[in-house]
This record gives sequence, structure tokens and C-alpha cells, in this order.
Amino acid sequence: MNAAASWDVYLVTDRSFSRERSTREVVEAAVAGGVSVVQLREKDLSTRRFYEEGLEIRGLLRSARVPLIINDRIDLALALDADGVHLGQDDMPLEIARSILGPHRIIGWSINRLEEITAEAECLADYLAVSPVFFTSTKSDISRPWGLDGLRRARTLATLPLVAIGGVNAQNAREVSAAGADCIAVVTAITVADDPEQATRHLVAEVRAGKKDRGTFSKGNR
Repeated sequence: MNAAASWDVYLVTDRSFSRERSTREVVEAAVAGGVSVVQLREKDLSTRRFYEEGLEIRGLLRSARVPLIINDRIDLALALDADGVHLGQDDMPLEIARSILGPHRIIGWSINRLEEITAEAECLADYLAVSPVFFTSTKSDISRPWGLDGLRRARTLATLPLVAIGGVNAQNAREVSAAGADCIAVVTAITVADDPEQATRHLVAEVRAGKKDRGTFSKGNR
């Protein structure tokens, strides 16, 4: 089974939304709350500082058996011996990324339109990130939101696990999961919370409830 099919909640880090808490503090809390995977996404850091941030959380995540994904930077993913990378439509082509990373590391691929669910993406990626589901203030370069109907259409076309990102939170996580997302990816729903551990735990419960609602609590086996 594709490992991504078993995920529920995917934390994307962003220190600018962490209320002066360190990345490690937020990640520790999310792990305690049951997060499935963590993506290190810190656009404002130098390469060296990004690497140091990765080192700080890598051991913690390995001990918890939670995958570490690096946003965009294949070089840093290799340097950190991370579990994988997440790439967008303007990043390294999938074919080249897979040839560099090999068959065992995870590659996530963002899709902004139905036309981007291609045979190549389905063959070379491990999951597709439907982005953005709703409007979000955490990304300035967003496309038109998919909405729940768009997510449902993506589910009918894609065989890979779908990760829903963009405006997903505790209030809509259940309906997003019920509409076809195998996993939700969040930034502020965890990082801004007064209690990130409890926020993560609540999100996990909502996602699992949504999977039950659509009758696929088998976690994505298709």
C-alpha cells in the first residue's frame, strides 16, 4: 500500500505563523497529537539555516516514525536524508526528481487543475496535493480554489492518495475528508493554535470521521 494512503493530518511548518514558538516546539506538539507527516517549508531561511532546522526535527520525527518531507529543495532533502520532497508545478520536473531521489523516497506533487492529474504524475509521484481547496492567506501565489466539488472530481480521476491543502481547518476537515481527501495538510490550524497538540488531535479525529462518512476508512486502498 502507498504509505501516503494511511496519512490523516500533514503539518506544513511556517515559522511566521508559529507565535514565536520554535519549529521544534510546534513539531513536538503535533507529533504528540498524532500528526502523520511533517513538511519543512521555511521560505525565508538561508540554505544553512534551513538545514539546521531540518537537523533539529529529523531525529524527533524518526523516533516517532513520522516522515519528514522537504518543500522544493531536493538538495536539502538529500543532505538531510529526509523521507521525501514536495514539489509544485514550477519546480523540478517529476521525471528528473524521481531519477535523482530514487524509487524509495516520497514525492508529493501539487496540482492546481484537473488537467494536471496526468499519467506521468500518477506514475512518478506518491501523492497529489489538491491546492488550494479554499482561499488561504498562507500562500500568495494561489490559483482559483478547487472547492469541495472540484475535490470530488479530482477523486474520481486520481488513483494516488489526495492531500487537501489551502484553507482547511477544524471546521471543515470532516467535509473535506468526506469529499475525497485521504489526508489534510494544514499550517495555521496547528501552528497558530493555543495548544498545537490538542489542535492536531482534534484534526485527526475530524479527518477519520470524514473517511467514515464516505465509507472509505480503509485509508485509501483502491
